[in-house]
Amino acid sequence: MQFFPINWINNNPYSIDFNDIYFNSENGFLETEYVFIEKNQLKTRFAALKNETFTIIETGFGTGLNFYCAATHFLALAPVEATLHYISIEKFPLATVDMHKASMLWPALSKISEEFLSTYVNLKAGLNEMSIAGSRIQLAIQANDILSALPQISQKADAWFLDGFAPAKNAEMWSGTLFAHMAKLSKKNTTFATFTSAGGVRRGLQNAGFEVEKCAGFGKKREMLFGKFA
Repeated sequence: MQFFPINWINNNPYSIDFNDIYFNSENGFLETEYVFIEKNQLKTRFAALKNETFTIIETGFGTGLNFYCAATHFLALAPVEATLHYISIEKFPLATVDMHKASMLWPALSKISEEFLSTYVNLKAGLNEMSIAGSRIQLAIQANDILSALPQISQKADAWFLDGFAPAKNAEMWSGTLFAHMAKLSKKNTTFATFTSAGGVRRGLQNAGFEVEKCAGFGKKREMLFGKFA
């Protein structure tokens, strides 16, 4: 398995190839909480679950921060009979040493990150399936190109985390083909959230059948997008 080299600048991971940050340099944890947890209304939805499965599909696993946050809230709020399926696509996975270094930034999420990282060392190209927290969480990481990985997914999403590098720097992660696959893997009221407010992303989601709203972004980010499949 070939891992993705990065730089660390002021204790924050930075992509050399895409010339972009992995998360907000001021507070990545609060950014994830604001963009992906809050705008997908996950706390309320987790608490309302019964004996059922909730599926999140993510474009760009990165440092794992979004997964750690979602999994931590799920374990705290969802009933023990419920299951979280978390499916993430990552063409350029980080080396184990960088994943460990990033996880040290969020000690409050260590219960999940430590269990996950004990299996991450075995990551291979293609599909990687992991069972976490006594099987309450089923994690699938597709270490593959996004347009190759999406057709292999059969589960429909309850929520989408769109978290690739910025559209201007990684256009493949924000293509019309991606949005069409999202529509196929969504059901009525499947939600999405993303840090970007790029016009191409907004139009692409709308053309694929999503209702798109715009609101203030996190920190210095002016705006972001969120919405649901109509």
